Amino acid sequence: MTFLRNMCWLVSVLLLGFLSCSVGFAKDSLENWRPSFDPSKAEFVYLLSCVGHPAIEGVAVGFKIRDRLWEESNGRIYVDFRPLSQLGGEKDVINKLKFGAVQGMMSSSVAAANIAPALGIVNLPYVVDSFDKLEKFRKNELLWAPFRDAALSKGMQVIDFTGYGSYGWATTKPVATRKQAQGVNFRIAQAPVNIDVYKAWKLKFSVLPWPDVSQALQTGVIDGLDHTPIVCSISKKFTVAKYYTQLDYAQGLYIHIINKRWLNKLPADLQEVFLRVVKEESAIARELTRQQEKDQIAAAKESGVTFYQLSKEDKAAMIKDCDRLYEVWGKRIGREYLQQVQSIL
Repeated sequence: MTFLRNMCWLVSVLLLGFLSCSVGFAKDSLENWRPSFDPSKAEFVYLLSCVGHPAIEGVAVGFKIRDRLWEESNGRIYVDFRPLSQLGGEKDVINKLKFGAVQGMMSSSVAAANIAPALGIVNLPYVVDSFDKLEKFRKNELLWAPFRDAALSKGMQVIDFTGYGSYGWATTKPVATRKQAQGVNFRIAQAPVNIDVYKAWKLKFSVLPWPDVSQALQTGVIDGLDHTPIVCSISKKFTVAKYYTQLDYAQGLYIHIINKRWLNKLPADLQEVFLRVVKEESAIARELTRQQEKDQIAAAKESGVTFYQLSKEDKAAMIKDCDRLYEVWGKRIGREYLQQVQSIL
């Protein structure tokens, strides 16, 4: 009994220490992002959530939107931006957004397919798989409009997106071929598209919440991570996973989704200002993300991370394996829309 009490005490101390460090880290991270103005007199408050860290350009845009909207609305709109999962996990926030308890969220693209299947189109492998294709997708009204309006039936609308880079594999052992990948247990997000992708590729995977990933890597529960170089570098995953395979099969996005009722309540002049600022700052953030990926890859290589690319034959085989996936998700997304996106891009 004494041993058990001592063990419980030790676990409690370690857990409290971990939580204290985590909270302190979040506070330190956000200290530099406090507004330089007093938002208490704002006529409209826009509570905006994101799970990401503001060191990522696609997340920091939330603060830039906040400051520009305050200035250009003459203090009438305050964007109360809450990154680092301050308002809860994405599934919880999606529900809050639907009912108006939260007015906006920058949802990760992997979670957005839970709102509307059409939003999963950006996660399908080798469809919107480069920065250039992403810009083409955003600027083409035929492609953008169905994506923008995909969640309208649920009282939500996509107003833009930013990103966090190109998806690939961070691993604790070298993966330069498809055959080597078959020996890895990859962590993937809690998202329907990703699960179907890894089943199509016939790869071993574990669905884990993001907060569990670091420990899972360190203890060997997983030895691979499906994510982008930006996130792996900034979140320190490269301290354990010293290899990265550049698949570039999809662009990781933060999809800016708004509660439509809240948007409709804004006066027409403020709606124009709001949507214009979000659009302009999101476009700037996407360009900054392109450069940030280059910088974080360079930094990772400097710190000893080895980067690989699959052969053309392996890549072609992975695309071929997705034929059934495109068929299944084509039914959910809309076959005509998926074919149109594939054709134009």
